[in-house]
Amino acid sequence: MAIGDAAAPAAGGVEYGGRITPFLLLSCIVACCGGFLFGYDLGISGGVTSMNSFLKRFFPEVYRQKQDSKDQCLVVQLSIFPCCSSTEFYWELVWDSLTRKWAQQLHDRNVLITEHLSMKLHLQSIPLYLSEIAPPQYRGAINNGFELCLSLGILCANILNYFVVKIKAGWGWRISLSMAALPAAILTMGAIFLPETPSFIIQRDGNTDKVRILLQKLRGTDSVQEELNDLVSASNLSRTTRYPFRNIFKRKYRPQFVITLLIPFFNQVTGINVINFYAPVMFRTVGLKENASLLSSVVTRLCATFANIVAMMLVDRSGRRKLLLVGSIQMILSQFTVGAILAEKFKDHGEMEKDYAYLVLIIMCVFVAGYGWSWGPLTFLVPAEVCPLEIRSAGQSIVVAVTFLMTFVISQTFLVVLCHIKSATFFVFGVWIGLMAIFVYLFLPETKNLPMEQVKHLWRRHCFWKNIVSEEQEEKKQAGTTALPSS
Repeated sequence: MAIGDAAAPAAGGVEYGGRITPFLLLSCIVACCGGFLFGYDLGISGGVTSMNSFLKRFFPEVYRQKQDSKDQCLVVQLSIFPCCSSTEFYWELVWDSLTRKWAQQLHDRNVLITEHLSMKLHLQSIPLYLSEIAPPQYRGAINNGFELCLSLGILCANILNYFVVKIKAGWGWRISLSMAALPAAILTMGAIFLPETPSFIIQRDGNTDKVRILLQKLRGTDSVQEELNDLVSASNLSRTTRYPFRNIFKRKYRPQFVITLLIPFFNQVTGINVINFYAPVMFRTVGLKENASLLSSVVTRLCATFANIVAMMLVDRSGRRKLLLVGSIQMILSQFTVGAILAEKFKDHGEMEKDYAYLVLIIMCVFVAGYGWSWGPLTFLVPAEVCPLEIRSAGQSIVVAVTFLMTFVISQTFLVVLCHIKSATFFVFGVWIGLMAIFVYLFLPETKNLPMEQVKHLWRRHCFWKNIVSEEQEEKKQAGTTALPSS
């Protein structure tokens, strides 16, 4: 029995029928296993690369320099950079030549060989896959399922690392790494039965009858003609665009390019990777003991997981803009408060009172929760929604490339900056969050409940972007008038 019978209002008063069917739900669960695998890989990396037995065996030089906090992060940094450098090339060569479904299956076979290489692949394929098969009125919640599974993967990795590091024989890292094969195997097998997205079938085959049957199966209704018409229209336009990366720089796609560039950039300068990479080191610095600092990673991740659930319930009701703005305010207050506490209570010899150390932990949990129900899940949803089909692959590639590039920059520079400006680091993060809130308020339109093929009409009504889009259209008209032969 299917659940959720609401229809989504589209642009121009057109409504799509549909509900969440068991077939759709099962497809989303299988795809979201990729999010769990990606999160597990992120969580397990930091733990394994801090285990003495692992470093001594594979990175003896890093092991010898482990007393230097920066060197402890060396392996993570080196694993992130290749992901960034090859993102654009992968997207052009693989995404547009393979289906979304089989791209996911290929990714997970790569994971069985090397987990880090697959990190960028999951971020590119799965959020778009979920967005394209989801009904518009539930697209936010379904897409946020990827972020929820990612948080669960990090949580499981943190818990596992906490226990296996206690194995005195020194082979606990083998357990941590080998357990990644379980979600990878599930996704690899499940991908065989995943349906193609309707957009892909229309774009590649032009088989409207096949797409109609698939839409009826996904939506649980026979009333899919309006959605099918929009898919055909978007596909016809997409066929005229041969080079997505070249076209995304055109004036008419300026709003999409700016959003795909700045949303992931702002996501990273919130300071969230300070928590992901350096939480144990940072909490030890502010006075917590080693075991407490390791548990702090589990606590903050629990907060993020619950916040992801909140986001799934609110994103299609409250909208994307409201969540991003309220989450930004929550994160600004958290960063400023942490900065103030450290500035006032952090002692010269590198310690602080235990009560204030736990207060910092609580505030960090508030920060992570704010991120978990706003910028965390929406960073990959919003760019996918605003990009039309003809540049969607290029847009998502930019999002992933900027994400990994900024992750690399933050991981390289945070400890150096912290040593020089100390507590002011958190005020810097707070200022960046304020800037990104202003960007959302001024330049990001609301896309909730709108079919992805109808979002393109928003730019002509936006107070800022309409000027750029209208000027581009006027230039085309003038060019056409000039080209007319004189009588």
